Amino acid sequence: MNKNKKRGGGSASKGGDRKGARKGKRQSFKEDPFFSSESKKRLKYDDEIRSDDESDDDRNDAVGLGSGEEEEEAAAEEIIEETPIEKRLRLSKDSSSSRTAGRLRRAIASRVQKPESTDEFRILVKHRQSVTAVVLSEDDFRGFSASKDGTILHWDVDSGKGEKYQWPSNEVLKSHGVKDPLGRATKHSKQMLALAVSSDGRYLASGGLDRHIHLWDTRTREHVQAFPGHRGPVSCLTFRQGTSELFSGSYDRTIKIWNAEDRTYINTLYGHQGEVLSMDCLRKERLLTVGHDRSMMLFKVPEESRLVFRAPACSLECCSFISNDEFLSGSDDGSVELWTMLRKKPVCIVKNAHPLLAAHKNVEQQDGDRIPNGHTESYDCSSTYSWISSVTSCRGSDLAASGAGNGFVRLWSIESESNAIQPLHNLPVIGFVNSLAIAKSGGFLVAGVGKEPRLGRWGLIPAARNGVAIHSLKLSSDTNKL
Repeated sequence: MNKNKKRGGGSASKGGDRKGARKGKRQSFKEDPFFSSESKKRLKYDDEIRSDDESDDDRNDAVGLGSGEEEEEAAAEEIIEETPIEKRLRLSKDSSSSRTAGRLRRAIASRVQKPESTDEFRILVKHRQSVTAVVLSEDDFRGFSASKDGTILHWDVDSGKGEKYQWPSNEVLKSHGVKDPLGRATKHSKQMLALAVSSDGRYLASGGLDRHIHLWDTRTREHVQAFPGHRGPVSCLTFRQGTSELFSGSYDRTIKIWNAEDRTYINTLYGHQGEVLSMDCLRKERLLTVGHDRSMMLFKVPEESRLVFRAPACSLECCSFISNDEFLSGSDDGSVELWTMLRKKPVCIVKNAHPLLAAHKNVEQQDGDRIPNGHTESYDCSSTYSWISSVTSCRGSDLAASGAGNGFVRLWSIESESNAIQPLHNLPVIGFVNSLAIAKSGGFLVAGVGKEPRLGRWGLIPAARNGVAIHSLKLSSDTNKL
């Protein structure tokens, strides 16, 4: 019995010790400043709520109860406070950076007014052969164009006055990195296929059949560097916005990354099983490409990974970013597709976007029109004229455009909520629209027009004029929409 009592007493004492230990732990937890103090996130959240809930009178009272030093600091802050003009410029700059980064969407498509009968494209700059590429500077004041004869022009958007870039001698080209300055590797090696201008407007990159990327100084219009490395013609170029990082795509199915400022090679991206035909890039290190392998790829450069999107039918010819998560493409079967990162197939397809039978006609054919039986009028029904040769978008907005050889440039409204593409207006132009660019303000559109397609000579429109055509876009005064 005594042993049992001892044992029982021992167990009771142990239980008491355990309870005391638990109480001690609880007290230590309460006394510990780590557990007694609130987290920084909660304090910050509470401070924000309190600051929002405070009335103006309370804030004024708090300022009035401050010390003399605090009043002096407040007065100093008022002295150095930005002026209304500086504030307007800062807000405009922040808004512009958000648009270029793809975070802000402006509603411009609904503001584009229907063109009048007198509104039409006018030739701004003339070229001897078909224009293959057109780009605009960041401020929309200057433009650059290239053609199949190797000519590169630098022109003013308002006046149309242009200056020609002069190719240096073979000795200079060789010293700048050209491995075949005489062009023995490829016939017609001076033919240009792609252009790209940096965001700061300092560098212009060109590429073509000579398999090199040529770097030009836009201030002096002089050739500064040539990047060899591609084993096929350079078909597309683009700069990452806000940087000197340059991407190039080629018929050799590779994509190379360069640094224009340091004039160095960085890396090579693989993935396409066919010729790379078009590419686009925003501020993020995300590169959008399309190729003859019926695929569209979104390369995540830092992660060294890619997303593959499969076209439903034919080859994709061109592409353009709408935002960081949406992009547009055009195919050689006449379709315009809208894509998102969430699906590997298009969320919207506009088939027969540029009707075949509308080519070379003074009147526009409506989508879905059919030829009645017994109709004797002849038409040029070559599918070459309906190929979507170019697509573009107004950066940071819902306005897009596409071009082909059927006689019209079509404007589109991108509806992200419903994943739809709605047609807006048709702008008549004769010739193959090989390249398009819309001003960031949405005030005008430029098109690189030619008698022949950009990548070949399988089509011909004799009535076309080789050059850069410009068309003004009239916007309504509703500026409250974003």
